[in-house]
Amino acid sequence: MTRIHNANNKRIRSLRETSEGGRSVLVYNCDATIAYGMGERFDGVDRMGKTTETTIIEKFTHQGENTYFPLPFFFCNDGHGVFVQSDAAAIFTLTAGHVVITLPEGESDVFFLYGTPREIVSEFAHMTGEPVLPPDWAFGPWVSANRWKSQREVEEQLDKIEQTGYPATSLVIEAWSDEATFYLWNGAQYELKDGGEAFSAADLRFGEPWPDPQRMIERMHRMGIKLVLWQIPALKQLEVGEVCPQHDRDDAYALEQGFVVLNADGSPYRIPRQWFIGAHVPDFTVPELCSWWMEKRRYLLEMGVDGFKTDGGEFMHDLSVRFHNGQSGVTMRNRYVADYETAYTRAIGKDRTLFSRAGYLGSQTTPIHWAGDQASSFEEMRAVLGAGLSLGLSGVPFWSFDIGGFAGPLPSAELYLRSTAMAAFVPVMQWHSEPLGGQFGGVDTGLFNDRSPWNIALHANDESVERVARFYARLRMNLLPELLRQARISVSTRLPMMRHLVLDYPDDAQAQACHDEFMLGDLLIAPILYEGATGRDVYLPQGLWYSFLTRETLLGGQTVFAAAGRDEIPVFLRTPGVVVLNLPESLLLGGDVGNRVETLNKPVITISGKASLDYSDAFGNRAILRDGEILQANLRVLDVSALQLPEM
Repeated sequence: MTRIHNANNKRIRSLRETSEGGRSVLVYNCDATIAYGMGERFDGVDRMGKTTETTIIEKFTHQGENTYFPLPFFFCNDGHGVFVQSDAAAIFTLTAGHVVITLPEGESDVFFLYGTPREIVSEFAHMTGEPVLPPDWAFGPWVSANRWKSQREVEEQLDKIEQTGYPATSLVIEAWSDEATFYLWNGAQYELKDGGEAFSAADLRFGEPWPDPQRMIERMHRMGIKLVLWQIPALKQLEVGEVCPQHDRDDAYALEQGFVVLNADGSPYRIPRQWFIGAHVPDFTVPELCSWWMEKRRYLLEMGVDGFKTDGGEFMHDLSVRFHNGQSGVTMRNRYVADYETAYTRAIGKDRTLFSRAGYLGSQTTPIHWAGDQASSFEEMRAVLGAGLSLGLSGVPFWSFDIGGFAGPLPSAELYLRSTAMAAFVPVMQWHSEPLGGQFGGVDTGLFNDRSPWNIALHANDESVERVARFYARLRMNLLPELLRQARISVSTRLPMMRHLVLDYPDDAQAQACHDEFMLGDLLIAPILYEGATGRDVYLPQGLWYSFLTRETLLGGQTVFAAAGRDEIPVFLRTPGVVVLNLPESLLLGGDVGNRVETLNKPVITISGKASLDYSDAFGNRAILRDGEILQANLRVLDVSALQLPEM
């Protein structure tokens, strides 16, 4: 049975329901020529002319039509949108003026939405869950690499961060655990516990390769850096020769208590292919499983761990599997990751965050998400930008990607810096890299494969890489007040921080079709996306635009060529417009203001034209502007031309 809500005969014409292969099919005509949304899409922002299935699929690099984060929602440039409320996969075939939706088997609710792009995206987010704001520290630069498998290696990175003045606010450790329980530090000794019991830090006698993680965490916190640890929702099948009696007890307890996903015949399901083959899968629809699972990890939070990188979850390869809530793999293939991330979000509290790869309906309530695994290439950089814009157009505001790519040979200096420049303006800025030798082996450059600025500089034999990357990380900290302001606006409006131009200029045909620029507040960002480019064409919507590169004010409603050297990115401030910055006394963009998010230099409000603003923050700063007139301010308000730009 299909329940259709709010079909408008003036917008949705010739609506009919047919049947094909036992599934209901909705068909209708409209005036649309561009379609947006459907989650994180690597094969193009515009869904028109494509057939899109809303199924979570793990695909290592070059995702193409696959996605870790599908959503059964789209909207079009004719003012209508569609939301199919179902956890099972739907298929959307969109062509200009014609829509075909193959619905999941069984009952479905189909909602038609109308209005501006902002109104439709906001309404969809409201229907599926109010966005949750990450903690402030999440908006500074993140650092990560899978290679760091010991306290010594992490401490070396902390030393490098101090030596170089790189203002990191978060550090992710992936290879920290015993690779069996995924909650005990590797090298720790302990007395075995019953599978139903949890450890405290006092139960553990730490040893190499993590002899004193508490001291390491305390050092990080003194440096203003938060710690995020990697997680996977699996009860691993140990390799031949691998021994972990505590894991065996945990696995046996989970099976005994009915905490795992089952096959159709009632036997425990094991992951049959791809990643973590043979593992049992915890069933997060079991409330007791959620409590047991998170209690095992509570001591980590007590040690000071600030978040979890909740990876994986794309494990439902058999649609006949059964869950405690009565659902099968047909629906839980998509729903599983949302339940997994919800369990962690409830356990960690509001001052911590997740960093998740996969998502589904309602995942804006469990931030943050990143784009998964891409190779180091300009082609992948273009794909990941489209993915971030698509996810934002699907109501998910907080998103990230791996600077310079995650996998394969190291990125060139050019790719790394172009990617770093773009990352400085997306919701979360972070670099990361695959295991040493490659995700599946076969990658040996003779150097560490970290995507850190210092390692890329070493690989490229170009010290300027480190300097320029540090400039963009410091620029990120300059932008912190604006990032926090935009994050709060995103939560209150249910709109993305990183906005496709159609959200700000819905009636502008060129803005509707511009899929390689984005807005951050009043800033327009135009990343350089092609190797060897010395600039790019930039579409400026109607109005006046201040160029940070040329310090000119340009007339909008036209496409201009913006020259940009390897170390530069075209950025424009619309007029009237405003950006709130954290700057040194010199007003130098990229100037060092440290990495502290709990204290700021006195922010500087930078305006272009007769801007209006009502600004306040947690530090007692306040300013009210109306059409360029300062009505109240206890901080500096300056024209954008007063900012100082460094020599790159």
